Amino acid sequence: MMYDPALTLIEFSSIAAGIQAADAMVKRAPIDVIQAGTVHPGKYLVLVGGLTADVEESLAAGREVGRDAILDFVYLPQVHPSVVTALRGGRSPEPAEALGVLETSSVAAAIRAADAGVKGAQVELVEVRLADGLGGKGIVLYSGVVADVEIAVALGVESLQGPDALIRQVVIPQLHEEMWDNLSQATRFSARVTA
Repeated sequence: MMYDPALTLIEFSSIAAGIQAADAMVKRAPIDVIQAGTVHPGKYLVLVGGLTADVEESLAAGREVGRDAILDFVYLPQVHPSVVTALRGGRSPEPAEALGVLETSSVAAAIRAADAGVKGAQVELVEVRLADGLGGKGIVLYSGVVADVEIAVALGVESLQGPDALIRQVVIPQLHEEMWDNLSQATRFSARVTA
């Protein structure tokens, strides 16, 4: 997936409704990227990227068709390039002065928080993990100097819509080197114990 000026993601509670909405989204407007599929626990995600007006039209179609099955959505007309990199699995696990962690109740909320944090503070996205292996939740890990990580976490929390979107937020100054080593390898426990 290339850097796109706009990105949207819709999170559906129904797989059937998600597939139907994704079809309507790609039929409504020409888009550069569509990624769609199931995640735990039985949700369907549709991610679309492309020109701003086209992504906006695509989002409108998805919301019309799948309206009663939408759990959450995010629309970023000027998505930060590091968010796109993180969504493709890119990581920035280098040790830093502080680590910030945002745990969200939805995938869309995590993407929204990741974008807000990196746009508003001098931080790196260590990782953005979505849904699978998290019971449908999302996590965002920021790294940098303490003050910037605190700002990124605050901006990420501020970007969330509704009181149920945030599960927990923490800023950890001087994360122990063994924890940095763990996080630099993977955040999934199974990846750590089978390596």
